[in-house]
Amino acid sequence: MNLNDLSAALLTVSQSVYHYHALNKEVPYIVWAEDGAGAAVIADDHVTEQTITGTVDYFTHQENDPNFDKIQQALNSIDISWRLNSVQYEDDTKIIHYEWAWEMAAWHG
Repeated sequence: MNLNDLSAALLTVSQSVYHYHALNKEVPYIVWAEDGAGAAVIADDHVTEQTITGTVDYFTHQENDPNFDKIQQALNSIDISWRLNSVQYEDDTKIIHYEWAWEMAAWHG
């Protein structure tokens, strides 16, 4: 499993998928980013296995947007753990913002 697998899974939902940011893009769109390391296995003073954590954010104007379910199905289709972290309504832009937190086993030394 690697970050390319995550990107490819999200591209099955929409072609409007961006890494880190989507400045001045039209809604709806998906942004994903890795943000750190999770669990690690250490043996003989070396990291032998590591997980990477991150988020997937979906921005839409549509209530009950079908892409909500499609994103969750895409995350289920690859070997990562995830959870819906937050749902926010942004008053100034009238955008619904969904955020999923994920973690994947990404490195085996």
